[in-house]
Amino acid sequence: MSDTQNLPPNGLSYKQAGVDIDAGNALVEAIKPAVRSTRRPGADGEIGGFGGLFDLKAAGFKDPVLVAANDGVGTKLKIAIDTGIHGTIGQDLVAMCVNDLVVQGAEPLFFLDYFATGKLDVAQGTAIVEGIAHGCRLAGCALIGGETAEMPGMYHGNDYDLAGFAVGAAERDALLPRKDIAAGDTLVAIASSGVHSNGYSLVRKIVELSGLAWDAPAPFAPAKSLAEALLEPTRIYVKPLLAALADGIGIKALAHITGGGFIDNIPRVLPDHLAAGIDLGAVSVPPVFGWLAKVGGMSEREMLRTFNCGVGMLVAVSPEDAEKLVVHLTQAGETAAVVGSLTERTGEPVTFRGSLSL
Repeated sequence: MSDTQNLPPNGLSYKQAGVDIDAGNALVEAIKPAVRSTRRPGADGEIGGFGGLFDLKAAGFKDPVLVAANDGVGTKLKIAIDTGIHGTIGQDLVAMCVNDLVVQGAEPLFFLDYFATGKLDVAQGTAIVEGIAHGCRLAGCALIGGETAEMPGMYHGNDYDLAGFAVGAAERDALLPRKDIAAGDTLVAIASSGVHSNGYSLVRKIVELSGLAWDAPAPFAPAKSLAEALLEPTRIYVKPLLAALADGIGIKALAHITGGGFIDNIPRVLPDHLAAGIDLGAVSVPPVFGWLAKVGGMSEREMLRTFNCGVGMLVAVSPEDAEKLVVHLTQAGETAAVVGSLTERTGEPVTFRGSLSL
């Protein structure tokens, strides 16, 4: 029997194999307005070429060092997929990358995304990319390109995955952490908007233990469904922190509190001879963390090494500038408070006093 006996009269097409080129082209057209909304000095091209361009000179840099970061949003995606709420996950993707750039004193310049799915849904893809564009506007960076991959057989049902790639720049003499970081510097916490984008494998396990449906009112935020509350997007700290740096406020170091919580992230920006002393009583803990701790039966230590517990960014600042920084951040719409100081290290790199209000 001929190998071609069961083929369609005109032969196979890519669409019959599960990849719709026309849908991909339709998505590109649908997202062009969102992409244009992210233009900034240095980037004003259209998407659709083989690569995105950025002009550092047009962006005003004189002696720049490039800083790059890439990330995803982990299993928070599963909540978006299971509930069909796709509009905010793009901001999470941008936030996880650009917040990692600003901790090194870098201004995010441009962003690229990778969106992979089993079957391309133009409306779903548009919502995701519009969320990415919104995040880029919040960060002041241009969305200059990306990749949409339709891969039947690799992803099943409504599953999709996202990855983000951001590049920023800082003047060579303005990189963080600064070399003059020292014992006695003050630690200022900037509030998170919630769980952000880490720990969601545990979050989803706790939701399963609770027996609550995604559309049930959130016990810690009854005006929202559980899904809406847990999909609260990651806060983007770029603009207020860059403004503080530009104003000459004495920021010595920044730590983005992501996976690993306080215990793993703070030491990443400290020299070996310094430790961070945190007053947990000074940390304002959003109700979601109390609910997670109670339902999951989690210890305070486990909370501190898994979640941000209400602190999205920690700032080490000269003590004489600490109050000025808090005022600056408050005026920029952030919630900030002094939560500790740096000390000479004699044991663990992060020490705690008091307890979290869970």
